[in-house]
Amino acid sequence: MVQNWKQVGPQRYRETFGRHFEDFVVGDVYEHRPGKTVTEYDNHLFTLLTLNTHPLHFDAEYAKGTEFGRNLVVSTYTLSLLVGMSVSDCSQKTIANLGMDEVKFTAPVFAGDTLYAESEVIAKRESASRPGQGIVTIRTTGKNQRGETVCTFLRTMLIPARGHAVEDRLGHY
Repeated sequence: MVQNWKQVGPQRYRETFGRHFEDFVVGDVYEHRPGKTVTEYDNHLFTLLTLNTHPLHFDAEYAKGTEFGRNLVVSTYTLSLLVGMSVSDCSQKTIANLGMDEVKFTAPVFAGDTLYAESEVIAKRESASRPGQGIVTIRTTGKNQRGETVCTFLRTMLIPARGHAVEDRLGHY
């Protein structure tokens, strides 16, 4: 079990997040909370920040003429949100994201949908070239408030072993 606090003085504790390499067990599933209700503002801001000019994401009149009948949330926002939801459980201590594979968007997301995520550990191994570090692969699944899967993907990360994370070496963090 991962301890989410450390004692930093007498009767004084600091919240911690993330897992060291040793804490990951193949087959474990982490349910990420809280969920996030996607707003129209979220979707519009993401389209502006990423220069996504497809009118399906921000032009309501255009979207009325599509099979969806309304604006779709940008799929890369959905992916980014689900990655973000998994950080405190899976990658808070990560040295580097090594890759994302098999990204699938299996159902549309609309403003007003609430998304939830969970990640399953599907592989782990010690790094052959970086002592004190290991490689962990997770499969993250995002679902909406009706339990429909909207997105799945694999993410591979380089994770420090206990005693090798930045916060393990910094007394003030």
